[in-house]
Amino acid sequence: MPNQKSAGNRASTRETTMRDLVAPLFRHRRLVTGIFAGTVALSLIVAWGWAARYYQAKMQVLVEQDRADPTISTGPEGTAAPPLKPLTTDQISSEVALLQGDDMLRTVVDNCGLSRKKSTFDFLLPKDPAEHQAAKTEKAAIRLASALSVEAEKNSDVINVKYGRLGSPETPACVLQTLSTLYLEKHLTLRRPPGSTDFFEQQSDKYRKALADAESRLAQFSQQAGVAAPDELRTDMAQQVASTEALLYQTKQAVAGDEQRIKDEETQISAVPDRSPTQEVSNAANILLQQLETTLLTAQNNRQQLLMKYDPTYPLVQEADKEVAKTEDAIQQAEQTKFVNQTTDRDPTYELLREDLAKTRADLAAQQASATSLEGGIQSMHHEMVSLDAKALQQAALIREAKADEDNYLLYVTKREQERASDALDAKRIADVAIAVPATIPALPAFSPILVSFIGFILAICAAVSSAFVADYLDPSFRTPEEVIDVLKIPVLASMPRRAA
Repeated sequence: MPNQKSAGNRASTRETTMRDLVAPLFRHRRLVTGIFAGTVALSLIVAWGWAARYYQAKMQVLVEQDRADPTISTGPEGTAAPPLKPLTTDQISSEVALLQGDDMLRTVVDNCGLSRKKSTFDFLLPKDPAEHQAAKTEKAAIRLASALSVEAEKNSDVINVKYGRLGSPETPACVLQTLSTLYLEKHLTLRRPPGSTDFFEQQSDKYRKALADAESRLAQFSQQAGVAAPDELRTDMAQQVASTEALLYQTKQAVAGDEQRIKDEETQISAVPDRSPTQEVSNAANILLQQLETTLLTAQNNRQQLLMKYDPTYPLVQEADKEVAKTEDAIQQAEQTKFVNQTTDRDPTYELLREDLAKTRADLAAQQASATSLEGGIQSMHHEMVSLDAKALQQAALIREAKADEDNYLLYVTKREQERASDALDAKRIADVAIAVPATIPALPAFSPILVSFIGFILAICAAVSSAFVADYLDPSFRTPEEVIDVLKIPVLASMPRRAA
């Protein structure tokens, strides 16, 4: 018994050797060899059947904000774009979504021939050629969308786009190149509405013609109205009316003063004699007596001559007698009469009042005529001001219309030039996104077949070793005396190798 216990203790305390570790590999060498060979064969198939023919094209899209087009509006001036702001994750995500647009993928599929590939399940598609091709295009676009990798680079404004495919290396490059072209076109189309240049061109022509028509009507108005600046003339005439009305009031005051002065002067003239005596001399009628005596002598001589020829009863003699008697009576009366010589002259006060009255009446007539003329002039100027008001309103309306047409014309000319500049930028493909790294035809496969083979070889070793240990772990039989001792806790008296047996 002591010998058995010591043998059991020695067996339990024996150290594990390298042989013990690799023993499962030898015990399951068929399994290990099969798994290793199968894995290596599979890796070679994957490496040279798939990896060697799988080509992947890449491109990078840079999202930037260098271009700032003026905002399209109807404002009088070109409105500048708002200040540039840092790009947000939403903007980057929008560009990523735009790159995966279904319409662009369909165009890419048609341009690069992805829809022409035959499939086993093509018989399930519609029989109509147009519908059949549309269905194939849609299926190819779906496959392209799932195979296309579009990812935004972290902490940057770069979007990485990748596409890999078995077969010719030109196909992935064609896909990404076509996609980049369509993406830039779509981006420019979405950024700026189409036809804006034509619209502004039409509007500028329209308002240019309207401006020319308004200016022509304004010139015709001046010719027909016979006035160039009715507003200014109305202002000047208003000042003239004010001055004329002030002069009219002064004239009326002068008329009232002249009328009152005439009344006063007429009253004074009625009380003042027109002449006043300046000298008075009393004389006898000597000269008259002398004249009468001469007349009497002549009459007596005429009577004597008649008596020498005719009788005293003759009519001529009787008339001569009467004349003598009459002359004698006159002489008697003259001897009894006494003559007074009085000298008079114009009264100076009367003459002064008369002259002043005549002058005042003349002034009154002139003032009344002036007042009448001023009233007529004021009335005429009022009518002319009313006419000028209407003409000024018409001219102001024409000027406003011409000014509005001019402003609109200048506005749309400015907008047209801005759109032309934007079109020039579009023609040069200057946008706020750029293809930083364009897609090129890959010269090497995406994965090295040698590296894939090496990895497959490593995986084959790992799989083979693992399978040996797993199979050994799952095997319930005892393989060494030590296992018997450890599991059953009984001593082993003798053990014989399998080969010897």
